[in-house]
Amino acid sequence: MYDIMIWVGAVLSLAGLLGLVWCIVRVLRAKRAKLPDEDLRKVLQSIVPINLGALLMSVFGLILVAMGAYLG
Repeated sequence: MYDIMIWVGAVLSLAGLLGLVWCIVRVLRAKRAKLPDEDLRKVLQSIVPINLGALLMSVFGLILVAMGAYLG
């Protein structure tokens, strides 16, 4: 049971980390495109919820890993 919890947590953490990397790459592409300030602001505002969701997913995964390791 606890092994499953650890593996699920690891997958969630990895998915969250990939989401964070995707957000970073998207922001860097937008900055390199030298968009006007208004367009750059729109891109950044669209990335913020995805960034927060990826961070939350990663944190939940780490919590599951820690709980599985502690209880198992």
